[in-house]
Amino acid sequence: MSSSDDLAGGKKTSWPEVVGLTIKEAKEIILKDKPDADIVMVPVGSAVTEDLRPNRVRIFVGTVAETPHVG
Repeated sequence: MSSSDDLAGGKKTSWPEVVGLTIKEAKEIILKDKPDADIVMVPVGSAVTEDLRPNRVRIFVGTVAETPHVG
């Protein structure tokens, strides 16, 4: 059993394989494993609550992909 599995039931609780993928790709992979996931985008460094919600999956994002510009 890997660290990404829940010790109680063998259900996945983390997805290290999505690091570096687009948000869309990451969501698709997570939803294949956990169709009832409530996926939440969170800026890196943001404060988050420590309450456990079995269906919530946080994706921490923070890389600027394109040059910001006026317009």
